[in-house]
Amino acid sequence: MSALAASSPRGERIHHPATAELDLARVLRAAGDPVRLAIVRLLADDRERTCNEIQETFELPSSTGSYHLRLLREAGLTRTRAQGTERRITLRRADLEERFPGLLDALIQ
Repeated sequence: MSALAASSPRGERIHHPATAELDLARVLRAAGDPVRLAIVRLLADDRERTCNEIQETFELPSSTGSYHLRLLREAGLTRTRAQGTERRITLRRADLEERFPGLLDALIQ
């Protein structure tokens, strides 16, 4: 199965691994960082948030926030959607549950 991608307003592609390509070690490595785990827990309410909202919540410089969000997206924990100049982030709850049943619940406790 191929990876998923979404187009941004500038025509660039936002890469997301397909559900079948999610790797447990990579997911756990991404969620193993305290900041990234806190971001996952923040997104667990299934509310879409902008990168700026997440960065402000955790008082992260934009470069640091972008780094953490990229690692979460590339591991398959989050989905990024371009809307105008904003990037909106959600948790890939259904995909993670399909691939690793119960894992997300264990992470967000």
